[in-house]
Amino acid sequence: MHEKVDLSAAFASFTEHWRPKVVAELNGQDVRVVKVQGVFPWHSHAEAEELFLVWRGRLRIELRDRVLSLGPGELFVVPRGVEHRTAADEETEVLIFEPSEVVNTGDLQDETYTAPRAKL
Repeated sequence: MHEKVDLSAAFASFTEHWRPKVVAELNGQDVRVVKVQGVFPWHSHAEAEELFLVWRGRLRIELRDRVLSLGPGELFVVPRGVEHRTAADEETEVLIFEPSEVVNTGDLQDETYTAPRAKL
């Protein structure tokens, strides 16, 4: 059975950066919450698009041909196969919508940043 999700409480329940947590699932997709700060490595997802929605703070999504800056309430969908990296100068809280099987580092396997699929 589905339950309501309190996003403020979800974000308050962890402190680590770059470790997405699943707060809901629908139609083979995860709704993940993540805290970010610093710069994530360049990577791509050959088979999946990713939607980034800023809850609190400011997020940069860097593509090879441009840089987007997102604030609270703004979102961007990274098309499948497009190389990108995310960055935040200050701690930022983000929701990510993507297929459940997607690994956060895509085609890059990196012990520091590759996170296991974890539910809150």
